[in-house]
Parts: sequence; structure tokens; C-alpha cells
Amino acid sequence: MTYSLNWDLDPIYPGGIESPEFADKLLLLAQQITDLKNNVAEYEKQTDHDFTAFAKLVNDNQVIFSGLRTAALFVNALSAADYTNPAYRPYQTKVSELGVAYQASLNAFAKLLTTFSDAAFKQALAEETVAPVAFYLNELRTQADRLLDDQTEELLNTLALDGLKAWSEHYDTISAGLTMTYTDENGKQQSLSAGQALNRIDDYPNNDTRAEIMHQYEKMWGSAENLAADTLNHLAGARLTEQKAHGYNDFLEEPLELNRMSRATLDTMWQVVDDNKDMFKPYFERKAQLLGLEKIGWQDQSAPITKLGDYEPTTNTYDEAAAFIIKNFGKYSPKMAAFAQHAFENQWIEAENRQGKTPGAWMESVPDIHESRIITTFTGSVNDSATIAHEVGHGFHTSVLTDLPVWRDSYAMNVAETASTFAEMLIADANVQTAKSDAEKVVLLDAKMTNPIAMFLNIHARFLFEKSFYEERENGFVPASRLNELMDNAQKEAFGGILDERHPHFWASKLHFYIDDVPFYNFPYTFGYLFSQGIYAWAQTQDNFEAAYISLLRDTANMTTEELAKKHLGVDLTEPDFWQAGADLVKKDIDEFLRLSEQFV
Repeated sequence: MTYSLNWDLDPIYPGGIESPEFADKLLLLAQQITDLKNNVAEYEKQTDHDFTAFAKLVNDNQVIFSGLRTAALFVNALSAADYTNPAYRPYQTKVSELGVAYQASLNAFAKLLTTFSDAAFKQALAEETVAPVAFYLNELRTQADRLLDDQTEELLNTLALDGLKAWSEHYDTISAGLTMTYTDENGKQQSLSAGQALNRIDDYPNNDTRAEIMHQYEKMWGSAENLAADTLNHLAGARLTEQKAHGYNDFLEEPLELNRMSRATLDTMWQVVDDNKDMFKPYFERKAQLLGLEKIGWQDQSAPITKLGDYEPTTNTYDEAAAFIIKNFGKYSPKMAAFAQHAFENQWIEAENRQGKTPGAWMESVPDIHESRIITTFTGSVNDSATIAHEVGHGFHTSVLTDLPVWRDSYAMNVAETASTFAEMLIADANVQTAKSDAEKVVLLDAKMTNPIAMFLNIHARFLFEKSFYEERENGFVPASRLNELMDNAQKEAFGGILDERHPHFWASKLHFYIDDVPFYNFPYTFGYLFSQGIYAWAQTQDNFEAAYISLLRDTANMTTEELAKKHLGVDLTEPDFWQAGADLVKKDIDEFLRLSEQFV
């Protein structure tokens, strides 16, 4: 089967950004938002005896919610695939303005919920079309207590367009304008965009050239450090101001609330991560030996091992990677396999390796048409299949919710990363199981280690950096030089001295620090990884794993994280045992890597 490397956006709105269909959608959304605002203001509880008018307000909210997400995905997808093209910015602004207008109507609706007595609210939630989103409505009602008066809330949301959101978009402008050159092992000069450079750091096989790319990458971001520092400081400043206005006691309270998890769960997870970081030291010592390095630098974390015994590295084609994903998904869930095949066949994935694309990879749902779109960059490396599987896992998660109201699709980021990481884990394990020799198995185990290294060490460093940065930002502007120090210190602590050379400008180069809609965007990845480790172990004990797994996914936007784990896995996330079980699985892979690789030292 031959699959396209480019996605097809026409099923969303045919004809591109200037199409009549998209223009009509924006006009319709504006009218729907106005109508909702008026209907909320005119709602009379006293005459709505059977709550049919209330149910209509709930439905109208979800229609707009779905439409805005679809419109935003459309513009962002076009922009991500053509990153340096400024033509999309006015449309992104227009969708953002509609989002602000809707937020005002949603806030009014949330405040309306607080005017119901507890008994009346319970009755309203029991209405047939409302009951499936009762959990979301309860959250709205609780969050309404944080809201200020309508005029102030509308002002805050409007200011965010030129504040929090604007600074996030400004970072995209900075990143899109950066390029670098390096000299390869053959003496040839090569030019890379920021996104391409990041991919080359992760997968370039030659030690010296990889170090040279890393050096030039640091230098490139160093040239933009003051712009990035301004952006990060203003993002954090705007966020801290809003949090204070809404009554949050500290900067972690909001992200925990958004992820529907407790501080006790977060603290327990990080404690287990901290207690287990030493297991990576012998792994990195051995990897340095196999790579022929005297020390490990930032760029060597996921460096491929290409020379080992009689092993000859190979690269996969995109079609081969797709077939591998479909086949191995099918071993656990025929529905996952069918979904993956449908995504490949219908061009839901943008995977071409070219300049001008956004760095990294992501998946976004298209709720109006019950589809997804994925962007990544396929280079043929052994890790590319796992990356695609990760994003397809996100898409599968959304697909099992399409028969539910759209507010049941509003799952938090930490559990969102569960399905994706589980899918990635299946492919990483399948890669290892295909090994035809000890040498190949060592190489594939090493590739599999990329994920736990990121989740235990890299993302812990991000969390430690953000925590220390926000503590200092509360007292004033934090200059680039200090941000470099904070990041270097965080990497030293998180990696436990493993890295001899670090990446002090990581705070500038990592998009995740500049995303405006989710504060502390990084820690949910570690949660999702360890939670999916538990699901993977649980899968081995299930007679009908597919049905049990889908049941869990369908509840992800319908209860707290702790309730989800207790209901479906029977575990307490505030206790270390569950998290330690995930760490033990990583230790098992490290032990096998050390045992098999000893013969090649």
C-alpha cells in the first residue's frame, strides 16, 4: 500500500483559507455566539419546568465549542505546514477573537449554573441530553466561583489576544525566522531550519557532526535569547496576573485543576521519578562506550547506535512504517489498527520532511467532522514509527468518543498523553521483538529508551526549571542569562550528573514553554507515560483488553484522574506503588540492554 506524505484538509473546508465555506463558518460562529449570549441572559429558571430550555443552552454551547475547535485546527494546520507564511496570521487572530467572544458567553452560562439551588441543579443534570456531560457542568459551576464580574472577565479575555496569546504567537514568529548552518563529516556546509535541526540532533549518527549541529543550535538560539526571554517573561507575567485575579494561591494550582489531579499525586509521581533516576547512569555509561564517546552531551541522549557487531542499520519507508503500526496495533486492538489504517488511507497525516514546517509533532481533533489531523516529520529513523504511533494513539482516543457529546471529548492533557504513549510503547516493544540478533536487539532497546529518558529526566528538568522560573518571575523580570542558569541547574539536578554537556538554551528552543492555553504543559507527559506503563502491564491480564481499554478512554473526560485510576485499574495514584511499577519496567529494559551489550564493549 502506498500512502501520501501530505495531509488533506479539504474535507474540513474545501478550497483553503480563503474559501467561501470557511468564511461562512466564521460568520455562522459569530452569530451562534451572539445568540447564545442573548439566550443565556433571557433564560428563566422559573418557567423551564422540564429543563428543555436549559438542555438547549447546553447543546448550543457544545455546537459552538465544536465549531471553534474545528476552525482553529484548520487555520493552525495550514500555518504549521507552511510555518513561515504570514498569510494565516489574520485568520488565527479572527478565530481567537471568536474564542474570546464565546468565553464571555460561556462565563455567563457558568454563572447561571451557580444560581440554581443544589436540588434544582441535580434535576437539570438528570435531563436525558444533559446527563452525559454532568461532570463537565459540575466543573463549570465550581469554576464560576473564581470568575470576576462580567465586564472585567470580558476585558481580561480581550486583553489576552494581545497578551498571553499574542506572546505565544510571537514565539512562533521568532522560531520560524531562525536558520543555522553546520559542516558535516564530508566537509560540506548544510543549512537547516530550527525544526529540521532539532530532528538532526536527535538522529544524526556521526558523533562529531552531531556535536557540531548541537553547538550551532545552541548558538542559533543564543542569538535569539533576548527575544525569547522577553516572550517567556511576558507570557508568565500575564499568566500570574490572571491567576492572582482568579484567586489561585500559587502557579501550580491552575495546571493541577486543568489536569483534574491532586498535588499529592503530582508529588508522589515526581518522588518516584527522583528515587529511580540512578538506574539510568549505567545505561548512559554503556551507551557512551558503544558510541565511542568519553562523555555524554545533551545531543547524545537519543543518538542512534549504528555500528555494533555485524549489525547494519536500515531505514524504513513511510509505507513500511505505516504497515508496521497497523499490524502491531492489531495485536492488541483490531479497532486501533482499523483506525490507523483509515488515518493513513485518508491522508490525515502530514509527514513530509521539508523546510518551513513547524518543529515537533502533534495531533488535533476535527470535531465537526469526527476526524483528526496529525503533523510530524518522517526521516526513516527507527524512532519515527513510534512518533507516528504516538500521534495516531491520540487520534484513536478521540475516535472512541465521537458518539458522545463534545464536552465528553474534553479530556485533560495528562490522560490525553496516556493513549498516545501506550500506542508508542506498543510499537517500541514490537521493534525490539523483531530483532534478528543480539546486536540489533541492543540497537532497538536503545531506541526504545528514548521515551523513558525523556519522561524521567528531560521532562523532570523542564518541570524543575519552570518551577524555579515562576518563583523568580513573581518577583520581577528574569533575564536570559539567569534563565540559562536556571535551565542548566535543572538539567544537572534532573539528570543526576549524567550529562557532561547540557543545553542551557533549552528554555528558548522548546515550544512547550510558550504554549498559552495550558500552564506547566510538560509534567502531563511524564504522568501519561507512567500511567500508560500501568495500562500496558494491566493489558497482559485482560481477557478482553480492547473493550476494557476503550471503556477507560471513554471515561477520561468524565471524572478526576484519581477516580479514573481507581475505577478502571483499582489503584491509588497518591501512593508510590503504581508509579514504581512503571519505573520497574524501565529498569527491566535497562538490565536487558546492559546484559546484551556487554559482549560488544
